[in-house]
Amino acid sequence: MLTVTPTAVEKLKDVLKDQAEQQASLRVIAAPAQHGGVQYMLTLEKELQQDDQSLDVNGVKFIVDSYSAPYVEDATIDYIEEMHRVGFTISNPKYASGGCGCGGNCSCGGH
Repeated sequence: MLTVTPTAVEKLKDVLKDQAEQQASLRVIAAPAQHGGVQYMLTLEKELQQDDQSLDVNGVKFIVDSYSAPYVEDATIDYIEEMHRVGFTISNPKYASGGCGCGGNCSCGGH
């Protein structure tokens, strides 16, 4: 359903530890965007909802609601450190023109 790179897993563990939220899950929210793309967002959650699917990737817990699940299929969460941006990215080859709720191609957590 969802791929998370080893770099992203380690950075997410660091974020959860820094926030003292090691028991929290990361909710992946996806919504259709203009021009056929998809916007992705990551939020911290402590409780599951009735229609949620959960996934554990090397000790990091993710939640996806039933509406977002089709858009998350084949998506990859990565962490990048480039000259002009640093942060988490969510990409999906099915929706190559997508972005995310935090701008661009989901450079969430950028510095």
